[in-house]
Amino acid sequence: MEKVGIVGVGQTTYERSKEAPVDELVFEAASKALKDAGGDMGHIDNIITVSNDFWDGRTISSMAIQDAAGSWGKDISTVEGDGTFGTFYGMMRILSGSFDTTLVVSHMKGSEGIMNLITNAMFDPIYQRSLGIDATSSAALQARLYMKMSGATEEDFARVSVKNHKNAKNNPLAQLAMDITVADVLKSKKIAEPLKLLDCSPISDGAAAVVLANEKGAKRFKNSPVWVKGVAHCSDAYSLGYRDLSRAPALAEASGRAFKMAGIKNPLKDLDVAEVYDAYSYMEPMWYEGMGLAKEGGGKDLIRSGATEMGGELPVNPSGGVLSAHPVLVAGMARLIEAVLQVRGEAEKRQVKGAKTALAHGINGPCGQAHCVFIVGS
Repeated sequence: MEKVGIVGVGQTTYERSKEAPVDELVFEAASKALKDAGGDMGHIDNIITVSNDFWDGRTISSMAIQDAAGSWGKDISTVEGDGTFGTFYGMMRILSGSFDTTLVVSHMKGSEGIMNLITNAMFDPIYQRSLGIDATSSAALQARLYMKMSGATEEDFARVSVKNHKNAKNNPLAQLAMDITVADVLKSKKIAEPLKLLDCSPISDGAAAVVLANEKGAKRFKNSPVWVKGVAHCSDAYSLGYRDLSRAPALAEASGRAFKMAGIKNPLKDLDVAEVYDAYSYMEPMWYEGMGLAKEGGGKDLIRSGATEMGGELPVNPSGGVLSAHPVLVAGMARLIEAVLQVRGEAEKRQVKGAKTALAHGINGPCGQAHCVFIVGS
């Protein structure tokens, strides 16, 4: 595969409610990414926007932010999904041979929507949607099934929340940075059994952008690329009833392909840091198993041992993860940006010492229906 690298990254802060409209958020993130790359819009061949009509409350929602993304006179396309999938498509545009550089931007104003109504719309319209099921209630079903399969407990999930909110204190962009205890998580408000408030990610506003380039295109920019060593995505069945929700075969397939491409044979040993999409606390140990970081049912053991804490065998979510800020559509791209910063050695207080190879992960659909995994390195 032709080499594709990430030469620039940019993020806004993530907050519960921002006054700025989405086009201003997109402009801020795109401007930061171009500045970080050491270039300008003249160096960009094409643009990918990550938008969604349901979340934005308008049809063809990408049109509202295309000018802010610098689309005048540029080829532009849109992905409706997580930012990792948008970035994957941006890479495909380069690998097609049609372009040398791509700007990918994602945005979210979760504060302007009603989460349970919007996420209810992603379910089967005949048999499931009328039940009122949404992202959180379906996640609760998955959490309970995963507990039964793995032996994980609510205390194990609470440890994930404690770890990631503590890590967020080192991330100036995070929304929920705080010291909490396992007891705090367990006694927080029940949302959908077994999930409590502090097991769930917040509603967030924000935007992010990345600049991609092949070896030829990278010469246009002052910044050196962090190269994509491996990447893959895979989707499971649409209907929840067609899946074993206690396992993540689509993640196993996506991560396995990405690892093979990157030459990763033992991910727990070969990776230096991972940024994992933890929309709910139970997801983190479950995704460990899907990625092969732990054997089936062993994700809880990594949590209990402290292996995924800062200073552990494989630090996971030193940024605070999605539990500390969840701008839907943006969150996976934020994981990728954090992985890039780790490889560059520019993650400031959240930097993992000696990080050379990093994993970033994004999901689409209910209960991790689809997964996208990036491996990046210097």
